[in-house]
Amino acid sequence: MRTMLISDNNDTLVGMRLGGVKSVLASNREEVIEAIEFALSKEEVGILIVTERVFDMAKAELLDIRMNRRTPLIVEIPDRHGQIRDDNYITQYINESVGIKL
Repeated sequence: MRTMLISDNNDTLVGMRLGGVKSVLASNREEVIEAIEFALSKEEVGILIVTERVFDMAKAELLDIRMNRRTPLIVEIPDRHGQIRDDNYITQYINESVGIKL
């Protein structure tokens, strides 16, 4: 099982490549969708890492993958500029997904 990164930030991309992660730079929605389709076409990709801004560019598609496919696991990370989500993002995500108040 391999990991792949889709990033809108070159510094994040270079850092992950140095760590051995296959990485693609996507600066607009069309490039993001193309990179997602490429990742889905590769059976060996088990973890798909995306930056927060990339996630925002293709939110509907990535949420559909999370809900309807076993793989790849979608992991959202901040880029070198830091987190754009608020501090309670994970708690809010669980509340929306499961309906449990934490």
